[in-house]
This record gives sequence, C-alpha cells and structure tokens, in this order.
Amino acid sequence: MARLQLSFVSAFNERVQPLMDGTIQAEGVELLPTYSDPSETFWRQLKFQEFEISEMSLSSYLIARSRGMDFIAIPVFPSRRFFHAELSYHVDSGIKQPIDVTGHRIGVGEYQQTASLWVRGTLEHDFGVSQYKVDWWMERTDELSHGGATGFTPPKGISFNKIPADKSIASMLVNHEIDVASVTRAFSRESNIIDRSTHIRAQDGDWSKVKPLFPDRIAEVGRFVKQHGFAPANHAYAIRGDVARKYPWLAFNLYKGFVAAKERWRDRFVESLPSGLFFGREYAAKTREILGDDPYPYGVKANRPMLETIIDYSYEQGLTPQKAKIEELFAPATLDL
Repeated sequence: MARLQLSFVSAFNERVQPLMDGTIQAEGVELLPTYSDPSETFWRQLKFQEFEISEMSLSSYLIARSRGMDFIAIPVFPSRRFFHAELSYHVDSGIKQPIDVTGHRIGVGEYQQTASLWVRGTLEHDFGVSQYKVDWWMERTDELSHGGATGFTPPKGISFNKIPADKSIASMLVNHEIDVASVTRAFSRESNIIDRSTHIRAQDGDWSKVKPLFPDRIAEVGRFVKQHGFAPANHAYAIRGDVARKYPWLAFNLYKGFVAAKERWRDRFVESLPSGLFFGREYAAKTREILGDDPYPYGVKANRPMLETIIDYSYEQGLTPQKAKIEELFAPATLDL
C-alpha cells in the first residue's frame, strides 16, 4: 500500500533530521521536506498555508487559532531556549540588574513572536519589569511579519515603535539607540528575507559597551528551571486542518515518528559533540544536571506546566482575547501522550 505523501517544512534540527532525511519514517507517511529558516517558514505558512505539515511558532499558533486559522498542533517541541537570559544591554543605559530595564528601550525581532512573549513574561513575573513601563522597538516590517499575516495590532497601553528600515536591532543597540536586546542572530551566518540583524551588524560600533544582562547565564537558567520546572519551548509542529480531518490517524503516527527521531539523536548525542568543544562532555553533564535526562520532552502531559504558562502570558500580554484550552490546541489522538 502506497504511503501518504505530505509536504513538510522545518528548519534543520538535530532532533528532527532523522525524520526529514528518511532515516526514521512515520508509519504510513512519506514526508516531502523543505528546509526553511523559522522566521520565513512561519510567515509563509501563516500567509499562504502552503505546507501540509509545518514547524510553527507557539505564540503565533495561539494567535492564529484564536482568529480561526485552520491548523492543529502536535505536542512536539523541537527547540527550547531561555530567551530572557540572552538579553544584552548598553552600558551607557545605566542598567545594572534586570529590574533596571524598567523605563528603557527594548528591541525585539517581532512583538508577537514566542521569544518576545517569553522575555516579557519572565521580566514581569520574575523580575518585576512591567511590559507597560518599557518602550518596545520591533525590527520586522509589517509586510513580512508574522503579525502582518495574523492581523496583529499592538495591545492598548503598550509603547510600540518600529526600527527604521536602514537599521537593525544590532546596530541600534551598539549605537545606544535602544538599551536592551538579544543580538545572538546578529552574529549568525544565516540569512533570510525577514530578519535584518543578520546583515546589518553595526561592525563600526563599539561592542565593548554591550554586556550580557545575566553574566552567568548557566546560573540564571538553573534559577529559572528551579522556580518554574521547565525550559521554555518556542516552536511546535502543526498539521493543516483539512489534512488532519481527512486523516485522523496522521497526528498520532507523526508524533511517534518525531519521538523515534529524537531518540535516535539522543543515542548519538555524546559521540556527535564537535571536537572543538574540548569540554563538551562537561557541558552536557551540566545540562543534564539542570534539565534532567531529557531536556526536550514531548507530549501534553510532560509539558502541561509550560503550556499553561505560555497560554497565561499570551492572554496577559493582550495577544489572545481569552485563555486557550490545551485540549483544543492539540490533535485529539495526542492528548493522552
């Protein structure tokens, strides 16, 4: 019996790659993969719904579902980061500690993106920095933003500004036109049509004046996990609604495939550490100490506290009009996993 062929778009991810390259196969399915940077993937899928299965921003997914877009998610979370711990500040801002961010200018790639949602929620709930007492500066243009595809408008009471087209988060931070931002992508080699920080890097600026808000990032991650009990996820995978309804077995089979792909990655993780990381095994041991044996848990049950938190933050921040129910966000066949 021929397997069902479905288009599948995702960034390269070590935990998903065995499924994308066919080393691991979901039962009854042949995936036709397209590799795409997440920022471009989400815009394309939110705008055109062109792929049958796609990687998807959790924040944009919550917004899209609240506005009637026809997707259903699988509880597979391929990437997790501690976004607030990646923030940097300009020393001339006078900032010394997280609470000092109050009253300052923060640059974000896009206001509605999951990274920004986690940053706002963590700064407010963990450090007392109200989202209403800072100035937000957004880099992406309306025509290429995820918000442009979902009909996003800034919540009432938010100080919201646009970064000029000839500048970027990186250039504005290094020249102290904003005070705080994450500039990790500014030093990335990847390039895409949506994010400008990758090619406007402010090489002439004085980067010695840009310092990490959390100098000991590992210690801050340990604090967050001890307090909250999870690592923030920013992406999931979603099936287009028409496809999910036509093949109600698909979500479960895909979930099993994603799990098998992750297990293959875990089996080979230590031997795959780059040789240039002389202390790679020690860092891996530190990761296990803080996050446990599986830093990337899948399934609704293992992720309920994280999902409840992101749903709460989305509602608190005015991105969604009411709190979504977890049981409505994921395919029925995966709710008990």
